[in-house]
Amino acid sequence: MTTRRSIRIILLLVTFVLLTAGIAQAQEPPIMPEPPRWVPGVWTDPEWLTVDFHRVRAVINDQLATTSIDLQFTNTGEGLAEGTFVFPLPDNAAVDRLTMIIDGEAYDAKILSATEARQIYDEIVRQYRDPALLEYVGMQAIQANVFPIPPGETRRIQIDYSQLLPVDNGLIKYLYPLTTTRFVEQLSLSVEVTGQTPIGTVYSPSHQIAISRESDTSFRAGFEMTDAVAENDFTLYYGVDATEISVSLLTYKESAAADGFFLLLVQPPLRVDADAIQPKDIVLVIDQSGSMQGEKWTQAQAAARYVLENLNPEDRFNVVVFSTGVRTYANGLQSEEMASDAAAWIDSLYAEGGTDINAGLLTALDMVQERPTTILFMTDGVPTEGITEVDSILANAAEAAKPNARIFSFGVGDDVNTLLLDAIVRDFKGAGTYVRPTMRIDESMASLYNKISAPVLSDVSIDFGGVQTEVQYPAEIVDLFAGEQIAIVGRYRQGQEHVAISLSGAVRGEPTTFVYDDLSFRENAGGDAFIARLWAQRRIADLLNTIRLNGENSELVDSVVSLSMRYGIITPYTSFLIEEDDILTQRGRQQAVEEAEAAMESFADVTGAGAVNRAADLGGMSAAQAPAPMQTQPASMPGEDGLDQDAVSATGATPTR
Repeated sequence: MTTRRSIRIILLLVTFVLLTAGIAQAQEPPIMPEPPRWVPGVWTDPEWLTVDFHRVRAVINDQLATTSIDLQFTNTGEGLAEGTFVFPLPDNAAVDRLTMIIDGEAYDAKILSATEARQIYDEIVRQYRDPALLEYVGMQAIQANVFPIPPGETRRIQIDYSQLLPVDNGLIKYLYPLTTTRFVEQLSLSVEVTGQTPIGTVYSPSHQIAISRESDTSFRAGFEMTDAVAENDFTLYYGVDATEISVSLLTYKESAAADGFFLLLVQPPLRVDADAIQPKDIVLVIDQSGSMQGEKWTQAQAAARYVLENLNPEDRFNVVVFSTGVRTYANGLQSEEMASDAAAWIDSLYAEGGTDINAGLLTALDMVQERPTTILFMTDGVPTEGITEVDSILANAAEAAKPNARIFSFGVGDDVNTLLLDAIVRDFKGAGTYVRPTMRIDESMASLYNKISAPVLSDVSIDFGGVQTEVQYPAEIVDLFAGEQIAIVGRYRQGQEHVAISLSGAVRGEPTTFVYDDLSFRENAGGDAFIARLWAQRRIADLLNTIRLNGENSELVDSVVSLSMRYGIITPYTSFLIEEDDILTQRGRQQAVEEAEAAMESFADVTGAGAVNRAADLGGMSAAQAPAPMQTQPASMPGEDGLDQDAVSATGATPTR
């Protein structure tokens, strides 16, 4: 809390400097929770200002972006204050409207040149030693002064500015300066994009955004926060020309002599013609045990109905329900025309008996034929019938499985065996979802099925064109689905220009290769620093999952601590790092390792709310699309300030058969 409440001037891209007015000198000084910072001639305390709301709306038509800002702040101090408002403008931005509303009246402001703004920023940095301001030095800015601001009163600021966003090798970047250390009661940012060219990749490395695809040529994205701190500027990338599978590449190197980091974004088209969708087989495996009775069973029936109602015309399916024994809808895979009959059969069933997970899985795996097969496996408990040992269940499944089968698990509630479910999705190249008691099974199933319902490329492999890559996540891609972007992050040895990356697989069973020419892995230092942290985040998740599934190993624990220290990534198992004052010393490091090892002992619990929380957290880290916010500052990294546009490459491709 001390860090967040430290006296810093930058306030949500807006800089406010509070100066006490002369008439306030006769009053008793307010009692502040922290010692004030003194400036010659005035008494300054930016903590007096609170932000009631900060709303941002960006509308981008083709490459022209118009940003509208609506911000309100309140003086919570005990004396009159003056507010100096400094707003850093993005490059090539033109201010269309600036309104400062005070009791219904508009106040004038002026635009500062980059040179004038630099002088102001330098003065603020000298007075307050605020490194967060350094990134804005050299940018043009808006400045306005407001006096007086009586105690308890509010001031509202509204700004519109426009800018032309450049296209760099098929990627368009929108940035909104947002860094702050101050709490905001309500912060919201939305971006609406329309254009004439199909849009492919949509990606934010700074924030977890919600994306709504309006059409092939438009989308909406945004996020909201309450009583929170925006610790990063908002950055959004989106790619154009996605009539085929598109690829975008971003790279980063801490120094020329170090290995580099890369992020490869693979984006299939949002929608494809029915004849381009790979026919698939779906097997629903549903826990029908007595513990599912009631609302859980009703939701499970609704989830199965949703899948069956949304099969593609050439898909095949079957349904397996298990409890004390196994029941199947049919003796073999059925055509899509039988889906409504299968849904009616499921609706006629009720929950009863024990939990024979082994029999349910083996029955489903025995149905796999030549097509890509997706098994949707749902359970709310641990094995209680038939074979109950986790190792035996996994061994039996591995022996029965064919390479074209993928298993997606749904662990319902807190009584599931997380070790078993996570090992299943690991071994069968699927994904795991934990449906908590407050969540709905049918909504979770629908969310996943919508992502995997339209495969456009199966048995995927990637050739990086002679560039040596390593330790990448995910380690391999099995299928590409329409509209489902995949982010591959990894490390590379030597930089290289004019690289051709090949994406190979099968389209409706026919071998196909997409080639993406003239991509670059940078050789010199610089680029997009967030890539290194995203890689470290996924690497930590992989190490922790290995410990959880295979047992504790001191070398793995030490690696987790090292990565946490190096990149400031806090996990539920290394939260002590944010409290360790001398974490960079040998003594601090040893203490960190010891505390981490103690925390890892809780991995022995494979059921219960704590185990489900850990499994869900690690699953989120493993599939993270953006790096977690920096929680510590263990060491500065060369080239970490700012993003280098030269490191961004993207292109379309022409398929070859």
